[in-house]
Amino acid sequence: MVMELYYNPLSRPSLSVMLLSRALDLNLELKEIDILGKEQYTEEYMKINPQHTVPFLVDDDLSLSESGAIMIYLVEAYGKDDSLYPNNPKHRAVINQRILFDAGTLWMRIMQCFMIPVLHQNMGVNDLLLERVHDGFTTLNSFLENKQWAAGDEITVADYCLVTTVADAEAVGYDISKYPHVSEWFTKCKETMVDYDDLIQNAMDNLTSIFNEKLSNVEP
Repeated sequence: MVMELYYNPLSRPSLSVMLLSRALDLNLELKEIDILGKEQYTEEYMKINPQHTVPFLVDDDLSLSESGAIMIYLVEAYGKDDSLYPNNPKHRAVINQRILFDAGTLWMRIMQCFMIPVLHQNMGVNDLLLERVHDGFTTLNSFLENKQWAAGDEITVADYCLVTTVADAEAVGYDISKYPHVSEWFTKCKETMVDYDDLIQNAMDNLTSIFNEKLSNVEP
């Protein structure tokens, strides 16, 4: 049975799952949900996913939301080894912390500062929240100091979560160049991750266009 992934092509967590699935050489049947068109709130979609979010994975009798949980499941169920999510409890603890930091801190702050006001409320960037975004990137920069990857010296699920968050921030005009460790790591992700340009860069180019168009229509 082919796994189904309900997704949106501009959804950061959806893109993380799709990028990881390429690394795992998985065949996912993609089902697009129009987020800006509120398709996630249709009765049909709410029946299978009461959380009304994307991504949402269906694998036989398993239905799963939350990108971090989906990615950990895919690696544990279909990874050729444990390199992306090592069995060592202490290493896993660091990976889990990075995944939770990504979802609960860095991405949430980018959403509140950029995505929600511009894409969903037809307003400008919330400049009052920029300091919180700066703080999140300063923290990520410290995580990457003296490390090759987000959770150590090997690439893990944490990198696949964080890379799309950083890509989104850059796509909406946030300057990541002032964070040298983040910039170096981000370049390495682009060069290392399978199909990054095809899957992520194309999506980011589309996001930039949509974001800038929305921003241009905001009344001064």
